[in-house]
Amino acid sequence: MAKAVADTLTFCDVSLNLYHLRAWVLMINHVHILIEPNAPLPIMMRRVKTFSARRANAILHRDGEFWARESFDHWIRNEKEANQVIRYIENNPVAAGLVSNPEHWRWSSAWSNDRATNTSPGQAQ
Repeated sequence: MAKAVADTLTFCDVSLNLYHLRAWVLMINHVHILIEPNAPLPIMMRRVKTFSARRANAILHRDGEFWARESFDHWIRNEKEANQVIRYIENNPVAAGLVSNPEHWRWSSAWSNDRATNTSPGQAQ
């Protein structure tokens, strides 16, 4: 399931060019992403949620709503704030007690070093 969502995040970045994905983390019951948008936010979120929900529902052999309708967004005003948000995103698994180090969480830009290498989150080993 996590791979399907991670692949969707990358697909919407690389193939659809909806945004530039700067940081991301998949948690047990939510997702955090930091993006630089190339399209209106409602369009981007609808595509991400639609693509990933279809894949998740296929994996689960079900249909219907997968994601909550509401997304909580925050505008980043400068690079200092962006770096703080990146640290917050990538440290989410540590704060939740799932790992001791952000780099140990498989479903995160910290683990795959996505920002530096442009490696697909779903392909990173």
